[in-house]
Amino acid sequence: MDDSRKQVAIAAGAGALLLLIFFGYLLHLNGQGPVLSRSEERDPLSGVPNSISLNPLRNRTSEHVAAKYLRTMRDGNCQSQLADMEKDYRRKYANFICQSEAQHPLISWTLVDWEDQPPLRILQYRAKRFDDSSRKGAYEELLSVTMDKSAGDWVVTKYDAMY
Repeated sequence: MDDSRKQVAIAAGAGALLLLIFFGYLLHLNGQGPVLSRSEERDPLSGVPNSISLNPLRNRTSEHVAAKYLRTMRDGNCQSQLADMEKDYRRKYANFICQSEAQHPLISWTLVDWEDQPPLRILQYRAKRFDDSSRKGAYEELLSVTMDKSAGDWVVTKYDAMY
């Protein structure tokens, strides 16, 4: 009987130690920024790291705002997304983007880099697009979404893509 009590005590101690390590690691992650690491190797043309490790405990609000923006662009509602740009000096740029988005519609996107320059946040994505509006071939390219944190909410202020 004495052996089984020792075994239970050892198992309970090992379990408690594992829980302590796990919660300590979570506490450590909570204190880190959104990007835990970037690979040393970078794409020679764009300078974007080949891989990044994102903090699983990061605040994803800005990512959700950017994803909603990109979904709206993908669904063909470019004019509504860029309505603010059409009111000022960027009118020609907004028209160019909407024409290009119609010719090269988005298929999917993956976050490849994250840069904070308070109050701005720049999220770069590797996007997959159709070659043309006939939707036959596809290619990959980089796009970026720049956001500004105003009044506590993230607002997309700039959309850059290469077509």
